[in-house]
Amino acid sequence: MTRPAAVATRLVDDARVRVTRFDFAPGAETGWHVHGLDYVITAVTDCPMLLEEPGGGTRAVTVPAGAAYRRNAGVEHNVVNAGPGPMSFVEVELKEEAAR
Repeated sequence: MTRPAAVATRLVDDARVRVTRFDFAPGAETGWHVHGLDYVITAVTDCPMLLEEPGGGTRAVTVPAGAAYRRNAGVEHNVVNAGPGPMSFVEVELKEEAAR
């Protein structure tokens, strides 16, 4: 089954951070990816996520609007909007600290 793709909108990309907003229609997905940087997610809407993980595992996670979480680089997954309505979050990827 082919799912629609989430829409990724780059908001900031400089020497220190990359900030991207992800907007998902119901059933939309990011596609499989590996995070190359540490990152922080902040939910814009309630985010009922289905996380598909390597080896065929899945987890259902709901991140309430306004909540945030952090993960280290290396996470591999596909994120799917498992809810009946649109879902959005902002991802901030943390790059190496720029020289001052």
